[in-house]
Formats: sequence, structure tokens, C-alpha cells
Amino acid sequence: MTSSPPPRHAAFPPPQTTAPLMKRDEALSSLSSAELLLVDVRRTDYEGGTIRGSLNLPAQSFYMNRAVLHRLCKAARVKRVAFYCGSSNGRGPRCAAWFADWLVQQGEEEMQSFTLEGGIKGWVKAGPEYEVEVDGYEPEYWRQFE
Repeated sequence: MTSSPPPRHAAFPPPQTTAPLMKRDEALSSLSSAELLLVDVRRTDYEGGTIRGSLNLPAQSFYMNRAVLHRLCKAARVKRVAFYCGSSNGRGPRCAAWFADWLVQQGEEEMQSFTLEGGIKGWVKAGPEYEVEVDGYEPEYWRQFE
């Protein structure tokens, strides 16, 4: 019997915090706000486009870069950081929780970490007003999820 290798995230401590969900409509209305940063943590499935203005930090390398993200957000006066992956069921919530843990460890009270409701798949499924906010939007790619 062959066992599977452990997932990559098993090399890091499990998160102690659960980051709250940020509703899609809240994120959509805040896209142009300098106080919100969206972080796309997809890597090999980074296809079909990404939400306008989001930063791609693959989940596989995120844990080691929490401090850097915090410093950058602090310098830019970002108050809310929302993480997403394909459907925000694994990597997005885990990275959001790791970042929330980091914020607690630093005594950071002005910044919050969130998981974007439904991830990029939920964003695209939410309709045309969301699709137009996807850079590099490829409609044919998203048809497979209908």
C-alpha cells in the first residue's frame, strides 16, 4: 500500500485563527479603494483571468511571505486583505488564516484578513458586473464550471 505525500501546507503550522468571509458585493464595491487588497493564491490553476487589481501570491510560498505582505500593506495603508483561490475552500481560507495569525502576533489592530466568498469561480458565476472586473477574462475557460 503506497501512501500519498502530505500536502505542501502540512510543512507549516496549522492556522490558529479563522478569517471571516468577505461578501463578493462588498469586495466589488471596494475594488477601487486603496484600503482593500485582493490576494489570489492560485498557482498552477491561475487561468481564466484574475480579479482586477489583485496580487498573485501562490499559496505554496505564502507562509514565508506573511511579514513582507504585512509591511507592504502597512506602507500602502491597506486596511483589509481578502484572499481567494478557485472556490475559497482550501488555499484561500488557509492563507487568510495564516495572515490573520500574523496580524495577531504583531499586535496589528488596523488591518484585517478575510477570505473572499466563493473564490474566483463564485466571482465569475455572480454575473456580468463581476466578469468585467476580471483582467484577462477568458469566457471559454469558465464554461467548464457551468
